[in-house]
Amino acid sequence: MGALLDDRAIAQRILDHIDNQTTDLGESCWREPVENYRSPERLELELERAFRTTPTPLCPSAALPTPGSYLARDAAGVPLLAVRGADGVARVFRNACRHRGTQLACGHGREKAFVCRYHGWAYGLDGALRNVPHDYGFPELDKTTHGLVPVRTEERSGIVFVTQQPTTDAPQPIDAPDGLLGPELQLIAMNESVTEANWKIVAEGFLEGYHIFSTHRESFYPVQFDNLNVIERFGRNSRVTFPYRNIQKLRTVEPEQRRVAGTLTHVYHFFPNVIVATFPKRMVMTVLEPQGISATRTVNYTLAAEVTLATDKEGVERDAGFVNRGAREDRDVVESIQRGMASGANEVFEFGRFEAAIVHFHRNLDEAIAVGA
Repeated sequence: MGALLDDRAIAQRILDHIDNQTTDLGESCWREPVENYRSPERLELELERAFRTTPTPLCPSAALPTPGSYLARDAAGVPLLAVRGADGVARVFRNACRHRGTQLACGHGREKAFVCRYHGWAYGLDGALRNVPHDYGFPELDKTTHGLVPVRTEERSGIVFVTQQPTTDAPQPIDAPDGLLGPELQLIAMNESVTEANWKIVAEGFLEGYHIFSTHRESFYPVQFDNLNVIERFGRNSRVTFPYRNIQKLRTVEPEQRRVAGTLTHVYHFFPNVIVATFPKRMVMTVLEPQGISATRTVNYTLAAEVTLATDKEGVERDAGFVNRGAREDRDVVESIQRGMASGANEVFEFGRFEAAIVHFHRNLDEAIAVGA
């Protein structure tokens, strides 16, 4: 993984941008055909060649805190079941009984085993088939080959990654900053909503600060800067840094002593469809699941440190209210973009040098689709 800037380097880059009234610029622009947002065939290629073949975050490790903890949801249209085993290992399976295909779990919770509600076939936390009622009726059944079907799973940096359709026998390397979601974090909320827009339009809204003044004039702009970002790439992924105005206080701190916590938000984009955002009192992992070409199911996992919850619960709630207001404003805009496509005004969307993380995203998506051709 390419090295990301440390606190000292990123603080200096931001302060230099403030002084020079500049921002990070990409090497080139990008013109994305509008048809790529409207084509069912294109969406199927994205799911098949990017979502399902790439190690993709499914959930935070904190969503599976203890043995028996489980979480079930669809990912790229495929029902999956994540569970923490008795040995402490996180595993992900295809969420279907091996008898007649009934889904074994929904939502999240904790179980000692998974028992099919249809005929009672039971599976251990390791996915093994443990019991078949009246098994004499299945004289040729080999229980050892009828466990839950596993999905390649790896836990890194406090995140459970899955690769649904590996393209090689060897696991693909996972680009994730060490300690991104640390063990001190607890899952404090999980919610879902549907945005009436193509998943790529929703993703693009996270990846640039060119819109801060225009869209968030009374929410984010009084706290942040308009069109001032640091943009870094690591593998297919990116990190966009949104500084707060209070970062100016670091001018009086010796460079080697500078710590940026509380002075900026990092937005990590894990290709293709997951965002991890850092805030002063909490962190949010957002998963964008396409629901056809014009709707996106957004799954949000909110995490906070136990000590923060114990000492500043009001601060966590204020943090959430501030971010949720800006999120509503972004949602209004991306849904407006979706409706605007029906006008026929644009054959392409223009992404400039301020929007380098979006250019990186589209270039990698195109390459993933081409490789699978």
